[in-house]
Amino acid sequence: MGSERVTMEHVAARAGVSRALVSIVFRGVAGASEATRERVLAAARELDYRPDTRASRLGSSRTRTLGVTFSVGHAFHGDLLESLYTHADAAGYELVLSGVTPSRSEAAAVETLLAERCEGIILLGSSQDTARLERLAARLPVVSVLRPVARGEVGVVRTDDAAGLRLSVEHLHGLGHRRIALLDGGRTAGAAERRRGYRTAMRRSPTLTEVVLTGGVTELEGAEAARTFLGLGPRERPTAVAAFNDRCAIGFVDVVRQAGLHVPGDVSVVGFDDITEAGYPHVALTTVRQDAERLGAETVRTLADRLDGGSSDRGSGTTPPAPVVIEPELVVRASTAPATRHGARS
Repeated sequence: MGSERVTMEHVAARAGVSRALVSIVFRGVAGASEATRERVLAAARELDYRPDTRASRLGSSRTRTLGVTFSVGHAFHGDLLESLYTHADAAGYELVLSGVTPSRSEAAAVETLLAERCEGIILLGSSQDTARLERLAARLPVVSVLRPVARGEVGVVRTDDAAGLRLSVEHLHGLGHRRIALLDGGRTAGAAERRRGYRTAMRRSPTLTEVVLTGGVTELEGAEAARTFLGLGPRERPTAVAAFNDRCAIGFVDVVRQAGLHVPGDVSVVGFDDITEAGYPHVALTTVRQDAERLGAETVRTLADRLDGGSSDRGSGTTPPAPVVIEPELVVRASTAPATRHGARS
């Protein structure tokens, strides 16, 4: 067709049908026989036709789009996006992404999605206050992923973060470690629950000593935590560390190794998330795995139930959905080992 844009009219002419039938086929509604559908799709392939979904949404009362805010550079958010795409496609929805960066706020990301006429919004690791989330949820269905929200209209799909840190501490305690540090996530989504899980697990045994170091979500913050760790006296240093997430753990490990310490010989390290890099042979990080596949599936199902009027215990229509809390799993690799005699005594 040269440089001319291929339209539905071209596909209709090639298939020998009306434009209305072509539209019916691409909208996936009843009205075209199977033979006609196949003929239309074959013509579209021959002409390399792609339907203009944005234009079709403008003329419809529904857009069948779900907006997603995510933190650019957050590795686990990338894993979640893959699952969200898979399950949104299966449910007949498209995703519109809007990134959050150091210079672009979550509020700005949300405004972009509202302008795109998204029917529902998915917030990955939201940092907005509860009142603002409730105001947003009064306008359209909203699901907060990875962060609990206390009040009702906002859907919640998250990992049991407290249980994840309990798994970390129990694993390290079982290896004989007594002085176990938390590399804290500060005000990041999920950090308060992970602190609570760490403290609950540590206080179950009078032989354990709590040490909380400022950590964070990035390798640079993990590296800074490592420098604080190295500044402690040898007998004050924890023999094991539970990090807020895998990236923080990886940054910590890099710095302590550069300082001449061995992981796990001198200090055992546990991460959280199980991002792809955690499983690389040269990293081999013991970690708490979040089930990205199930988190994505439950998120899409929660929104689809409300938008499509489905019935389930997650709620439908205007009914607030019940929170979905998914249990984590400990994945043991090479970054943890039994404590030395010195570590066990301290």
